[in-house]
Formats: sequence, structure tokens, C-alpha cells
Amino acid sequence: MSSKTDFTNAKALTITYLTPVSFASLNGSDKEADNISSIKKISAGVEEYPYVSAQAVRRAMRNQLEVMGWELSEGAVATIKKGAATTKQEPAKYIDDDLFGFMGTESGEGDKKGSANKRTSVVRVSPLIALNPYQGDLDFGTNYMGVKAGGDPNIFETEVHAGLYRGTILIELDRVGSGDGFAKELDSKAKAERVKALLFAVKNLWASGRQSRFLSDISPKFVAGALLTVKNPIFLESIRVDGAALNTGTLTETLNDYKSETLATVIGARSGFFTGTPGDAVSIGDAFDAMADWVNQHYAIKES
Repeated sequence: MSSKTDFTNAKALTITYLTPVSFASLNGSDKEADNISSIKKISAGVEEYPYVSAQAVRRAMRNQLEVMGWELSEGAVATIKKGAATTKQEPAKYIDDDLFGFMGTESGEGDKKGSANKRTSVVRVSPLIALNPYQGDLDFGTNYMGVKAGGDPNIFETEVHAGLYRGTILIELDRVGSGDGFAKELDSKAKAERVKALLFAVKNLWASGRQSRFLSDISPKFVAGALLTVKNPIFLESIRVDGAALNTGTLTETLNDYKSETLATVIGARSGFFTGTPGDAVSIGDAFDAMADWVNQHYAIKES
């Protein structure tokens, strides 16, 4: 772990994390056949790699914030014909409108043109993509719910996968609690509370879909975090593994390449999951505590 003194100059906090799953069907895709529930996959050469969409990851973060007691901006019906539903668009009141942004339109009255309200997301999210290819595994199931009514059992299959997944988020610290949608900028304490709440949500990330039969833990088991004077997800393509072995050479090179833009870094790892973790790695809990402390220092908050 390394740091410099003045954290107030930070522009972004980026986190790349790894999470292994032993048996999962994390994010559904369009059905390829009537009795097969597919998972989302991306092709790379001849292989297909499952992934959880960025939309699903953002939803998982929102859900965890709600579990934590934060009031979320409820969906609102669009006021224009064929318009998409949106949120209440009140970032000063709602943490999700602040951190995840919104797009809304209002219809005009009479000859007046309609208006559009937009806040670009402060939190940038990559898909949670598997580093191991899909092997064609299927879970066989039978639905007996209609049998007593004289029907036949409904046979179905679900694509499942086991492997290591990698995701990245980037938080634009200089835009939290200010900008589009704010009549008055939030104070530093409120900004820090929102960012720390998001960190807690990431630490406890839990997929909300397909959990009744495929309960999965997607919380980080390895994390690389950096506080930066630029907005660059430096670890996004630089956290690599060979089996359970981390490529520490790539990680070290990345840290060296961006040391002039970096104010603080931390590596966290759950013991027993990976080999080759850097010698200065700390526990997952300590890593997130360190990042929360960066946030306090950035916003000049003193913990009592």
C-alpha cells in the first residue's frame, strides 16, 4: 500500500475485482430454444465467455444500497408518447439519481417544446466477464406444477457456468453531489457518505437475478484499488490470472506506469483463493476500509 499526502486533488477512484463462482447462471439472455434458458456470452475467437451485463451490475449495486437503508428514486412514467420510464430525477434527495444518473423527458404544453433532463452517471461500470470459457454445461430441470391439473411435467434446461469473473468500476469523485440536477451542491460529508455507501455495496455485491435456484456469491475475493488524479480504469485489462495464479508482473508494471497519476493504491485478497498475491496485500475488509479512508481524506472529513 502506498500513498501521497494531498488526496483532495483526486478525480477518480477505480476498483477492479475478481470473484470465483462454482456453479452459476448469473445473467439470462434471449432464449435460443423454448426449453433452454441461456446466459449472456461474448465470443472471443472460437470460445464464448459468460458475462453479467453492466446494467445488471448497476442494478445489483442499487439493490444493495436499498438493503442498506438508502431510499431510492422510484420509477416514474414518461410524459411523452412512447417515452421510456425514468426516475424522479432528484439527485440531491436520492443517492441513485446522483451516482447512476438519469435521462428524462417532459412533454411541452401547447406550442412549447418539450424538455430533456440528463445526468451522466458518476459511477462507470464494466460488465462482469468470465475469464474462463463456457463449456456447454446445462442444468436439467422438471416443472411439476401443472401435473395435478392433468398436464405433463415441463422439462427445461438452464445454461450454467463455473469460473472466475472480473469486473471494474470507476467513480468520478469530483462529480459526486454536484453538477446536472443540483440547484445547490451537497456538502462534503454527504458526498463522502454516498461514496462510502457505494463501496460497501461493492464489497457486498450480490446478484439479484436467478438466485432462487442458483444462489451465487459475486462479492470480491480479490480487489485492486487506486485513487487517481485522472479518470482511467488502470486495472481493467491488467488483472490477469493463470489458473489460480495472479500475474503480479502485469500488476506491478501497471502500478509503475501510472505512479505519477496515483495518489494511493491498495491490493486486497481473500486467503486461499489465489496464489502469487503481492506481499503487501491486505484482507478484503482492510482494503475497503483503506478506500473509505481515502474518501474521507479526499472530502476532508475527519472520523470521530
